[in-house]
Amino acid sequence: MKLFLASAGLVCSTFFMAQTTVQDTIKSSSIEEVKIVAKKPTVETKVDRTVFNVAESSILAGNTTWEVLRMTPLVSIDSDDVIKSEGESVTVYINDRKSVFTGKELKEYLKSIPADNLMKIEVITNPSSRYETTGQVINIVLKKRDDEGIKGSVSMTNTQNRKNNQYSNLNVNYHKKNFTQTLVGSYNDNTNVSSSLNEIKEYKDNSYTEIHQNGMWRGKSPSVSSTSELELNDKNNIGVIVELYQNKSKSENASDAVKTVNDVLYNNYHLDQNQNWKYRVLSSNLFYKYYDKVKNKILDVNLGVNYNGQQTDRTFDKTQLIAPMSTNTKIFENNETRNYYLKLDYSQPLDSVGSSFEVGAKFNFNNNVIPSDYYGFLDQNNQPTNLHNRFKYTDNLNSVYANYSTKFFEKLDVRVGLRYEYITYKILQETDHLERKDSYGTFLPNALLKYTFTPNFNISTSYNYNLWRPWYSEFNPFELPNNDGTYSRGNMYLNPNPNHRFTFKVGVYKKYFLSASYYFTDQDYWTDYYRDGEKLVIFENNFDGKSKRYNFSLNTNQTFFKNKLNVNLTVGVNYSDNSDFNKRNNLDMKSYLTSFTASSNFSYTNLFNKNINVSGWVGAYQHNNGNSIGNNLNVFHNISITKIFPNNGIETSLQLNNIFLRPVFDRTSYSQVGTIRNVNNSDWYGAAFTITKRFGNQKVKENTKTDAEKNQGGGK
Repeated sequence: MKLFLASAGLVCSTFFMAQTTVQDTIKSSSIEEVKIVAKKPTVETKVDRTVFNVAESSILAGNTTWEVLRMTPLVSIDSDDVIKSEGESVTVYINDRKSVFTGKELKEYLKSIPADNLMKIEVITNPSSRYETTGQVINIVLKKRDDEGIKGSVSMTNTQNRKNNQYSNLNVNYHKKNFTQTLVGSYNDNTNVSSSLNEIKEYKDNSYTEIHQNGMWRGKSPSVSSTSELELNDKNNIGVIVELYQNKSKSENASDAVKTVNDVLYNNYHLDQNQNWKYRVLSSNLFYKYYDKVKNKILDVNLGVNYNGQQTDRTFDKTQLIAPMSTNTKIFENNETRNYYLKLDYSQPLDSVGSSFEVGAKFNFNNNVIPSDYYGFLDQNNQPTNLHNRFKYTDNLNSVYANYSTKFFEKLDVRVGLRYEYITYKILQETDHLERKDSYGTFLPNALLKYTFTPNFNISTSYNYNLWRPWYSEFNPFELPNNDGTYSRGNMYLNPNPNHRFTFKVGVYKKYFLSASYYFTDQDYWTDYYRDGEKLVIFENNFDGKSKRYNFSLNTNQTFFKNKLNVNLTVGVNYSDNSDFNKRNNLDMKSYLTSFTASSNFSYTNLFNKNINVSGWVGAYQHNNGNSIGNNLNVFHNISITKIFPNNGIETSLQLNNIFLRPVFDRTSYSQVGTIRNVNNSDWYGAAFTITKRFGNQKVKENTKTDAEKNQGGGK
């Protein structure tokens, strides 16, 4: 409570500080009724972020936000649907608000947002202290309709890969005077087919296990999002955002495994798994924003409540072919997560030379419950084995931050920031009477410098200290079976991962950007495994030892044919030094790794002056992450052709995904007891056809107010 009162007082007192007037920058001029408007390039590289301006790009046609995110420069997505930037995990924001979704749930949610709603995607490689993140940030900025009346669009997409998939979306916007109401609804009906191979080698008994798995997943995902905003006057806005999302799915998996010891057959089994899964999200956010456009003073207050519920019903039928025996296992889970938060942000300029100050606080409460009921039956004596687990995790994470930006000699931009986070958490497993209570505070400093030698040449450097905390379910020690016959559990004694990151960037002619980064950590937690009798158990474990990563990349954005053709290219080299990490953890993997990354996208507008837009994207990535090493370079590609019928407000689009080469994810995880190689064939290929009907005036503007951090000082 003392922290809350002190932080609120700091924000409010800063809000009433005197301020020097800063005039808005004029972006267009008029000479004899001829208006000259500067068009933003598709990709802008700034000192702290790369901005993918997609609002006017043909790359949006027929895609969802998830697909466009795949095409964003610096971004890669691995086989587990983990989003990364420059090889590092990211935190996703939507309209400057942290997303309540993570992992595969985030993927499904972003697939429910049509790309037509996108204004831009910001890859913030050097986030300020404002962002509650453990690394880099991706901020997805959506459009805001500001013309009178009702307008919107309806679209339908049919995709054919190994199975047929359908997606439909409805956008409706109403604006009158000072009130805006936006309603977005979508429905997904997707079927995915997968196949994978696991190779498990264990040092102790010289055993080798090969597991082949085939599966099919079908999910239906309706979602509704409502945003209501009222402009009280030219400085004060209030609003409420409500999001409802559900994913109801079924999956069927079949696995066949063979284990040998010293090349002699030891075990052989077949496993069938069926799962019914229902995931529900209710997210609400009440916000108030004060914005003085003349003095550029911004106060943003957000109060939110989020609820996640996940019901799972899984059945496992296992037939062991050597020493024949059959087992049947049923698992019921009903996970619930409740989150409550209050967030305050305030910023203002301090003088006419570009100095600005930003301060804020967030008070965050989480209550998570994972009840699990495990029923196992043996056909030999029909004696049931019933286990009931009740896992609870609660935490209170409070934080305060401040950023200061200024300019020296009209050439040197400086931004320094400090964030302090204090967490208190409690873990309880009722079944085994296990309990852990802990609390700690952490200072997270960052700094950024940019020196502009000439309008066409500048250099910048930055430092960020971050802390990656385990996800609540990673603490749950209850052991449960996986689809392939292995088992998994959490670890109540996981420690957070502190890490340091330094960057250096050179910009030439505002078109060529060369960057280098250095990242290191002294300890982390990664996937580990051990043998429990005949069961192979996978879990998260603490790993000590220094791991160092170096990244070098070159980015350029070019336009041709009077800005009709836009091409963006990024190439990079990643180098990892895991020698100390491997030695201290007795890992038999390469100590020095070098991998290459590259991505390019292009868009051509109004081909042959026939309202035909063509866009394409290609990306090549090799995923190395901690003790998990990628064995191959994956190449993704996409081609899209869109025909616009302006008189009818209709667009049609044909997409071709990975038609020349299908992605195969191949990686090996190293542990003290052995290695696990996973080869997974992706279902992301085929063709998609989309038809969109628009109605009303389609004039748009950005959904976020001018942000002092983005337009002043080191944020430029």
